Amino acid sequence: MSIELVFETHSTTEDNERGSATGWRPGVLSVTGRKQAAQMGLRRSNDGIEAIFTSDLARAVETVQIAFPESGVPIVLDRRLRECDYGAMTGIAPELLDRDAHIDVPYPSGESWRQAADRVAWFLRDIERRWQGSRLLVVGHTATWRGLEHAIKGTPLNAPFEWQPGWEYRVG
Repeated sequence: MSIELVFETHSTTEDNERGSATGWRPGVLSVTGRKQAAQMGLRRSNDGIEAIFTSDLARAVETVQIAFPESGVPIVLDRRLRECDYGAMTGIAPELLDRDAHIDVPYPSGESWRQAADRVAWFLRDIERRWQGSRLLVVGHTATWRGLEHAIKGTPLNAPFEWQPGWEYRVG
């Protein structure tokens, strides 16, 4: 038996709109982001989701709270689903983060993309043991997507990211 895993990114934040890499800072959804979260809720409302796992960073939690205010589906906050920790580079323009240089070398006072992906792989190992046969929603960040893609499909950690309304994976 396998797990059907649906991944969605958190909705647009005020930092996104300003062109600032939020990293491990909480972040706040923008007006556009709150609308996107509501749209996610509509998109996933009858999707057979049995549990929602979300990054514990405020912007992801806010996305889930708006999308699923009274769904009755269990919501689990998990710090392993966080964005990459950009350390001293938090707050700069995302295009200046030089992802290729930090695949294995941590950002100053932060972590590498591989370390972030390893957190996601750890999360996947845990859900494989406990959620076989389930359909789960994961709400996270670019690093969460990279970790899922890398662990499940072998996608390189520096693969380009293009937003879409959700990704679907089969795990296990």
